[in-house]
Amino acid sequence: MPKQGMAAASAIMAAGTMVSRVLGFVRTALLAVAIGSTTLMADVFEKANSIPNIIYLLLAGGMFNVVLVPQLIKAAKQPDRGADYTSRLLTLTVTVLAAGTVLVTAAAYPIIAALTRDWTPEMLTLGASFALWTLPQIFFYGLYAVVGQILNANAKFGWYMWAPVLNNVIAITVILAYIFAFGAHQAGGDPLAEWSPVQTVWLAGGHTLGIIAQAALLLWPLKALGLRLRPRFGLRGMGLRRTGQVAAWTLVTMLIGNVANLLYLRLISGATAAREQMDDGGAGVPGEYAANVAELIAILPHSVFVLSIATVLFNQLSHSMHEGQTHRARELINEGLRIFAIPVMFCMVAVLVLSGPLGRIFGGAGEDAHAAGAAIGQLLVILALGMPFRSAAFYLLRAFYAAEDAKTPMGVFTTAAVVGLSTAYGAALVIDNQHVPYLVVGIFSALHLLQYVICHVLVVRRWGSFDVVSVLAAYTRSGFAAAAAGAVGAGVLWLLGGYSYGFAWSSILTAVLSCAVVGAVMAAVFVVVLRLLNVPEFSQFMAPLARRIPALGRLAG
Repeated sequence: MPKQGMAAASAIMAAGTMVSRVLGFVRTALLAVAIGSTTLMADVFEKANSIPNIIYLLLAGGMFNVVLVPQLIKAAKQPDRGADYTSRLLTLTVTVLAAGTVLVTAAAYPIIAALTRDWTPEMLTLGASFALWTLPQIFFYGLYAVVGQILNANAKFGWYMWAPVLNNVIAITVILAYIFAFGAHQAGGDPLAEWSPVQTVWLAGGHTLGIIAQAALLLWPLKALGLRLRPRFGLRGMGLRRTGQVAAWTLVTMLIGNVANLLYLRLISGATAAREQMDDGGAGVPGEYAANVAELIAILPHSVFVLSIATVLFNQLSHSMHEGQTHRARELINEGLRIFAIPVMFCMVAVLVLSGPLGRIFGGAGEDAHAAGAAIGQLLVILALGMPFRSAAFYLLRAFYAAEDAKTPMGVFTTAAVVGLSTAYGAALVIDNQHVPYLVVGIFSALHLLQYVICHVLVVRRWGSFDVVSVLAAYTRSGFAAAAAGAVGAGVLWLLGGYSYGFAWSSILTAVLSCAVVGAVMAAVFVVVLRLLNVPEFSQFMAPLARRIPALGRLAG
């Protein structure tokens, strides 16, 4: 594809991702209005609605994405434009996912029982009821992923990134209709006794409808490809025997990561059971919904800034590794880590300062919204402390992938999983369930540090020193600027009642406005201090943006 076409496709995909991400935050905030955020219903729904995607990845996601999709791209260059291979792939996808989805859905109750901790029979029954309506998503997650990759292989990039927008629009509509029909969440009462099957179908079935629409939307452009697809069985030519070591180790890494995630969330689910035993309802006790929301916020800076920068540098790293240019590879490792310091340090301090209002946005609108928002904010503080190490470890792992070594990252993830799970489950034996979410989230941040230390040692041992002193200097300079911005931002937030449950906590809207005002002030101060300190990494960070928006070049100095 010409560079202009690739640039346009990248812009379309980036826009779709950003719109979908914004709508996803809107959906999450509205869901808290509908059923609360530190409530039984919020955690039950979160458990049932998050399991399908993880099970899809365990069932077939890794095989399709890591093994079959690269073969699909090669097949698209054949005279039949990959029609035979695509037919076999779709047939395999539909067969495996349909059979797996039926079996998993039939086992809804034991799955919920296995993935929760100390839930009562009534809670398990409710969770299974939700799961019966959400587990069919497994099939449509898989169909969406595979059809989307078929379209990408045929240079139809936009559909795959924009389809989730439709999903989020449907989910938002479903939640708004639910609020209109049943009312917003109110603290108090007996949720197990008051909840009706109609509400389960409305919420769980409505979200599944969104996933169905997300997958179905891609069938139209698939048909427009004109590949004359038809059912074709048989694994010959699917590329399974040619699965390389890189793909095999990557599959193992994905498996370990997803299993570990399920086991961590099982521990956190114990807080839901503990909350139900509290006289005050336990609104200040975070559960699975709160933990997932906090992670969603904490990973956003990494997804927006670090991933985009790392993607650009990864191609250069791969070239350097392939050509044996070790010195250049070390320079790229150093450059990436230093550039990351600019967005990561600012975002870390911003989340620390704004953790309360950020939590309030997703705390709902009931009488318990302040307590729920504070609980989410507390988790955010813990996760924010691990932000720099998350991004640094991620990038160092990219160096091994650039060298076509997936075995080392698998070893790092395995070590982290063993250390993290053994620590979490061991400590959970002596810690009350209501405190376990803080334990698990704290372990997440600690594991980012552990992964960085391991990766640092392995990178230096394999390719030599990448001048870590200059990296630390970059983080120190950026950290000083971020701290200055944080001090000013904290002052503004104090004036807005951010530390006294004032204006910034009054409603979701005032929390959003407070975050916007404080964030803008912090960003301005951060830029000023960076320029005063003449931090070179700031210009490097702004360079790609300045090429698209010349005015930003003047901002970077």
